[in-house]
Amino acid sequence: MPAQSRPVGAITRGTTNPNRLRRADRYLTGVLAPLLRRAEDPLVVDLGFGAAPLTTVELWERVRGVRPDTEVLGIEIDPERVAAAHVHIRPGLSFRRGGFEIPTGGRAPVFVRAFNVLRQYPVAEVPAAWELACSRLAAGGVLMDGTCDEIGRLATWLCCDARGPQTFTVSMRPDTHDLPSDVAARLPKILIHRNVAGEPVHDFLAAADAAWLANAPLSPFGARQRWIATCRDLRAGGWPVLHGPRRWRLGELTVPWSAVAPRDAPTYQ
Repeated sequence: MPAQSRPVGAITRGTTNPNRLRRADRYLTGVLAPLLRRAEDPLVVDLGFGAAPLTTVELWERVRGVRPDTEVLGIEIDPERVAAAHVHIRPGLSFRRGGFEIPTGGRAPVFVRAFNVLRQYPVAEVPAAWELACSRLAAGGVLMDGTCDEIGRLATWLCCDARGPQTFTVSMRPDTHDLPSDVAARLPKILIHRNVAGEPVHDFLAAADAAWLANAPLSPFGARQRWIATCRDLRAGGWPVLHGPRRWRLGELTVPWSAVAPRDAPTYQ
């Protein structure tokens, strides 16, 4: 890859907290674990780790539980943040300055996590950032573009590959929120302004709310059982809900991107 004169992107706020990205990491080490297991070069990138690499260290710990030889590279555009992160370097964990060009020295990562990064960009810049980052992935690799609240109880993300977005996931702790649509403020940048009547993501969240409310009689059995029933009812109602109870019980709800994509979005093959 030719040398870049400067990293591609902009410095963002960089706020973080321990365990904030546990829901995303649980998806990586569960649903996406086959990516790591079959990778010829198990390199994972944490893009935009923020003011402190707390969640990058946690990512390193978690992925090595799936495959011990996985390497994690934390990338940040702010040189001061990169310099401060160097105290956390250890075998299989390193840090480097960069942006969406993902400077890996020619290696192709199998997975790139970019959380709470693009939500701070203008929406018009999102597709180009996806395209650039995905062009650096290994064959079959995944870019996760996500957003979460400050303590990690509520998150959404898109899994993208070289073809574009492929899936959309809501992950939340339902016993701490009133409705599935409480994720509205944490939708990925490409969707957050599309949560209006007539758009698929709005219809999806409205259907999830209706299913959640219809399953209120299950509340005495716990929020987990109520969430599983909500996912089951959504699928029965025609929404292409993916996975099954083993993932649903974690507060996850995943659908293909085509189910929530903006009406004027490009069609990805």
